[in-house]
Parts: sequence; structure tokens; C-alpha cells
Amino acid sequence: MNLSTHTVALERRDWIAGLEKGLSIIEVFDADHSRLTASQVGQRCGLTRTAARRYLLTLAHLGYAMTDGKLFWLSPRVLRLGQAYLDSARLPRAVQPFLQRVTAGTGETAYAGVLDQQDLVYIARSGTHRQMNIGYVLGSRVQAQVTAAGMAILSQLSPAALEAWLDRREFRPYTSHTLTDPQQLREVLELTRRQGWAVSEQQLEMNFRGIAVPVFGHGDALLGAMSVTMPMNNESTEAALARVLPVLQETARSMRHLL
Repeated sequence: MNLSTHTVALERRDWIAGLEKGLSIIEVFDADHSRLTASQVGQRCGLTRTAARRYLLTLAHLGYAMTDGKLFWLSPRVLRLGQAYLDSARLPRAVQPFLQRVTAGTGETAYAGVLDQQDLVYIARSGTHRQMNIGYVLGSRVQAQVTAAGMAILSQLSPAALEAWLDRREFRPYTSHTLTDPQQLREVLELTRRQGWAVSEQQLEMNFRGIAVPVFGHGDALLGAMSVTMPMNNESTEAALARVLPVLQETARSMRHLL
């Protein structure tokens, strides 16, 4: 089963190196590197300072970056790139009514997520007005193995694809419960594959639990995962699964015939 998004084979004559480098420069900025000099950007992108500066100045001219003459940082205009996906892609719009069904049936915030290289990206969500002020925002990226949705997707990859993913993954402990041992993760993912659903407790944030199921479309194509994230409070794992999992599974079955 293949994810609906994949890398496209490209002939050399069709390759535009400048576009690749420009996008790679945008991607070097993150929470730990929000403001960088041209030299720092060049080091992170494998470019000379002069080349990096030219790309940064071009991005600034186009409105995608800002600068004080020394440091560079991204501007809000970059959000247009992500919003273009959310507005144009079929999946985020198609899953929305199904997420609303999950929220109505569980009273919890429901999400749809897809795998993008190493990370899970949340592309849709549904919740009550109170719940919409908390949780993941659209476009949030999280290491896939610390979320129930990410584990649900990873469990459906072929053995070769999973091993390739593990080879590229740098495991980071977020809490004392975070799985950082590849072999232990393989065992958890195998159990997840057999049972058809995933549960993740306190791997990313203490006292929070996620429950997820993979989402398939026509021809058994793996599209992503649907999940519910909730505070653990005093509810046991068994009680949470009994309350939430049947709703997720029934909704996923309905989606399979329509996506």
C-alpha cells in the first residue's frame, strides 16, 4: 500500500536547481533557528555565504523573508505556501465531515494527518469551540513515532519502507515515556499493524493520550490516519479505547468507500 503523496521521478533536463535551493533555504528556519545570518544559512544548506545571501535577498524581495541587514527570518507570507495545499488538496476537504462525525461521537478533538518524510503533518481537525483553542493547529509537524496517527501510518508501510524511514530517523526523547529504541518501536508497530489501530500515551506530552486508525481510499491506498487526542485525566486506557475506538473504526470504514 502506498501513500497518496510520493516522490516523482524526474529527468535531469527537467530539474531546476535554483528552485530546489530556494525551498531548502526556507526549510532551514525552525523553532531553534528562527533568525540566521547568511553564513549560517549557507552552512545548513551546503551553500557559500555569497550564494545563500543572494537567495535570501531574493526571498526578501519577494516578501517571503525579512532582514535587518545582518539576520534573516521568514515572513508571514510563507504561510501562503502551506495554505495553498490546505485550500487546493482534496484530502483535507474530504475528511472534514468525517472528523466532525468523530467529534460528535466522542466529544474529543479529531485530526487527520499524513506522513511527510520523517514527520506527521496535521492537515485537518474538528472540535468544539472550546477545544479549537487547544491542541495541534493545521500544518503542525511532529515526529511521527511519538503520535498515535504517525504510528498508525508507519505500521502500514512495507518492511523496506519502514526500515528506510528508521534509518533516516533521529530519535528524540520528549518525555520519559518516549520510545527511542528502534527495535522496541518495530515491535510496537508490528502489534499496531496486527490490531489495526494505535494508541500513544505520554510520548510527546505528559498526561495526554492519542488513539488512531489508518485511513485508506480506493484500491486500499494508504492516505494517512485519523486520530483523537485527549487528556488522560482519570480515564484508563481500556475505558478510552472502548469509548473512542469504535467511532474511529466505523468512520474509517465509511471513508474507505468515498475517498
